[in-house]
Amino acid sequence: MFYWVMKHIVVGPLVLSIFRPWIVGMEKVPDRGAVIMASNHLSFIDSIFLPLVMKRRMVFLAKSEYFTGKGLKGWATRVFMNAAGQLPIDRSGGKASEASLITGLKVLGEGSVLGIYPEGTRSPDGRLYRGRTGVARMVLEAGVPIIPVAMIDTEKVMPIGKRVPKVRRVGMVFGDPLDFSRFEGLESDRFVLRSVTDEIMYELDRLSGQEYVDMYASSVKERRAALSR
Repeated sequence: MFYWVMKHIVVGPLVLSIFRPWIVGMEKVPDRGAVIMASNHLSFIDSIFLPLVMKRRMVFLAKSEYFTGKGLKGWATRVFMNAAGQLPIDRSGGKASEASLITGLKVLGEGSVLGIYPEGTRSPDGRLYRGRTGVARMVLEAGVPIIPVAMIDTEKVMPIGKRVPKVRRVGMVFGDPLDFSRFEGLESDRFVLRSVTDEIMYELDRLSGQEYVDMYASSVKERRAALSR
């Protein structure tokens, strides 16, 4: 109920009236049944705009740091993420990655819509980076369709490091559902996982028009951080 009130009465109408997002291909999202939405990741506000325009409730697996902040800002962020239906995950790898997979599969097992960022983190410069294979494993284990969706210009509204968004239009382009049932039972094959992930990233590249970089975004961020020390 809290989620419905925030989306339809409090946050949703205000945000949508200010930023007036344009949308292409929303009809490709099924009205019922489990489905994964795989999005490029340009800005923190991707996790705000995409659920707001969806007709169905959408759950994102959000980094746990959003739920553990201190002070008024930490409280406000935590309240918003909970209201938006976000679930905290530990992205440190190992057992944490396994826990994230289990959480995602539970959401899909309930017939819900799950949002995933295959890049694993926000793009540091607006380009599209190599996808992590966790998205492929989840698709194959759940046996559900996956729909690529490209966020457009959200990084211009709220770049990394900025706290106050600029008012301008953003866009979302939904692609055709991707079916990987031909790989059923091969979720442990790393070559299959890479192939599935690369196909998803190819579709995101085509829909978004971004320049593709065959590196992990996290590696680029680590290099930049090391150079700035």
